[in-house]
Amino acid sequence: MNDTWRSGEPLRTRLLAAGAAALTVAVALGVRAGATGVPGAVEKYAGDALYTVLLHTLVVLAAPRVKPLVAAGVALATSWAVEFSQLSPVPGELSARSTLARLILGSTFNAPDLFWYLVGALVAWLAHTSLRDGLTPR
Repeated sequence: MNDTWRSGEPLRTRLLAAGAAALTVAVALGVRAGATGVPGAVEKYAGDALYTVLLHTLVVLAAPRVKPLVAAGVALATSWAVEFSQLSPVPGELSARSTLARLILGSTFNAPDLFWYLVGALVAWLAHTSLRDGLTPR
């Protein structure tokens, strides 16, 4: 990778990240609404993976020069932290009072979700790496 990319085009990167975030939300809402024709179990776990993909795009939006592996790690750690917080009653109580809290925090711990967050982090890392390498001037 050459220094042109490292010196960066933060605005361009942020615009791409914002577009990726919007697309991720649209896909997640489509899957959740059943508009994609995805079977039930896949629908549930696709949402988990897409949650981590969204977090990855938000990390890039906030820090456009972040390395793909670091962004994926932050997104995965955040996803896992939110999931493990569900072992306490707080997210469930907040989720009962607010749709936004339910979307962000969930309500109950589900161990298989941890795996699907990892899948989302891997997908985001691969996409970020591919896009970054594809945009790097040669």
